[in-house]
Amino acid sequence: MTKNINEKRYLLGVDTGSSKTHAILSDRSGKVVGFGESGCGNYEIVGEQDFVIALQIAVNEAIISAEIESKEIVAMGFGFCGYDWPSEKPIMDKAINSLGIHCPYQFVNDVTLGLIAGSSAGWGIAVDAGTGNNVRGRDKSGKIGRITGNGIRFGEFGGASELVWRGMMAVTYAWSTRGQKTKMTQLFMKHTSVSSQDALIEGLATGKIELSSELAKEIIQLAVEGDREAQKTVEFNASELARNVNAVIRQLDFQNISFEVVLIGSVFKAGEVYLNPFKETVCKFAPGAEFLHLSVPPVIGSILMAVDLIGVQTQNFKNSLIQSIENIKF
Repeated sequence: MTKNINEKRYLLGVDTGSSKTHAILSDRSGKVVGFGESGCGNYEIVGEQDFVIALQIAVNEAIISAEIESKEIVAMGFGFCGYDWPSEKPIMDKAINSLGIHCPYQFVNDVTLGLIAGSSAGWGIAVDAGTGNNVRGRDKSGKIGRITGNGIRFGEFGGASELVWRGMMAVTYAWSTRGQKTKMTQLFMKHTSVSSQDALIEGLATGKIELSSELAKEIIQLAVEGDREAQKTVEFNASELARNVNAVIRQLDFQNISFEVVLIGSVFKAGEVYLNPFKETVCKFAPGAEFLHLSVPPVIGSILMAVDLIGVQTQNFKNSLIQSIENIKF
């Protein structure tokens, strides 16, 4: 039986990340009908051409799995990792146009997807602390607040890579006797397979040794076990990330109201050793902050952006979306 295009209209949502790209299709009721996945979708990492390819692969897979035609898609939402500045807008538009799907669309930085998906009303603050860190926020009127998201270069700490960098500084201080001894020295030596502290520092200084962001987990464990320099490293990182959040709070004038802070990323799984100094610093500045961990895939936010374009977004739609996406393995 031939489908009636006027009866069957679908919504496309895409989340491009530094590791994977996800695309989902839903109907107007919020039921997910198609899913697609591809590799890295950050154009800053793979280049514009491979960014387009990753986007096309994920979207085409979603369309095929949904068994629909692209002309049945009525609206689209996108969250793009690496989209930070107005000058990059043409790159995003070009990639979307390469899909050949002619309907309204909107796109945001991928961190904003977490805010849309995770907050109760689609506004507040989203904080991403994964390999790097980023903070995005928006108020009820749609005004945006943000940091650069460029990490150490701009003095923005919070993610695993920045935590390891701060740990490296502590190890260097211990070597020069400027700081106290720390078990992070032995951790780094073991990780880099060197036999002496001098060899470690030489390798780091000459660029022959690089420290993986994965070491953040073990630094956090040392902090839990009582290593004071590891504790100071974690506390510094958490407090600095909170100051990034406070900057966005100030931009949006949230200091004296109640609002949600959506926590995204693996670093927040560290527990109280990280969360306590983070929350303390935020709440001292903005007592009305309420913290919640993102519990749904960020790509849900892209579908909510798409449905907003056609004006039928309801809480029932979001609930249906969350329920139907539980069967998909991300």
